[in-house]
Order: sequence, then C-alpha cells, then structure tokens
Amino acid sequence: MTTTIDISVRIDCPAWSEALPDAEARCGRLAAIALGAVDLPEGVVELSMVLADDATVQALNRDWRGKDAPTNVLSFAALDDEDAPLVAGAPLLLGDVILAFETCAAEARDQEKSLEDHFSHLVVHGVLHLLGYDHMDDDEAAEMEELETTLLAALGIPDPYGE
Repeated sequence: MTTTIDISVRIDCPAWSEALPDAEARCGRLAAIALGAVDLPEGVVELSMVLADDATVQALNRDWRGKDAPTNVLSFAALDDEDAPLVAGAPLLLGDVILAFETCAAEARDQEKSLEDHFSHLVVHGVLHLLGYDHMDDDEAAEMEELETTLLAALGIPDPYGE
C-alpha cells in the first residue's frame, strides 16, 4: 500500500486568483512538498486549504484564538486532539490551512518580496503546523524555520527569515 495525498483547495477571495492565477495548483504542489518532509502513514492523507480574505481570517482568529485581528495564515491541525480516534482504513485528516489575501499581500509588499514567494512560504509554514511543527519556543522555532528554509531553497525561494 502507498500513501495518497488528497489536497482540497477552495478559493473564497477572488483577489487570490487575480494576483496568482495558478494559486490552486500552486497550493497543491507546495503542500505536497511540505508533506514530503515527513514520513506519512500508508493510506490516504487529507488536508484542506482555503484562500480567504482578511475578514474571514479575522473572524476565525477571534473565535478560535481569542485574537480579534487578521493574520497571514491560520492552521487548524486535526491531530492536535490526542484523544481523537484514528480509524483503520479511513483517511488521515491533517486539518485546514487558511490564508488571508490582504495581509499576505501587504506583508509581501512591506518585506519587498514577491507575492508568489511569500505565498509559498506561508503555505509551507501552514502545512508544517498541521504536521506538528511549531514555534512556541526558540528550539522549536529554529527547527521549523530551518526546515522551511530548506524546502523553499529547493524551489529557488530565498530564506524568508534572512535579512
């Protein structure tokens, strides 16, 4: 048996398609690259990505994290619940990644990066969160940033944490 990766992408904010006409396909490629950084179990592995606007992300951030402000990317990892049952033969549901267009575009502009590169970084970052990577302390942050930088470098994207 092999691993099959099923990535669902929904574009809720048309600005994503206008700015990145290949946004849906790009999400799939980038998520697959991030998933390739870990050993996945055999069977079907699923995740979803939503390309949204700031208002949507702000509402999610407020309702789920108690922070009433938009942010660039939110990850809701299904595997965070250690008591969640894993059913033999059923797909492994990793969770959801949601990106906010206006915040991502403003950050790219402010950091003098292309939207494509910043988007790539945030997709990889969000998927790594679904896989259990975090940046709650310095050691975790260093490990996650190093992996992100390595994956992005393989795509020809400069270190997003570089000067």
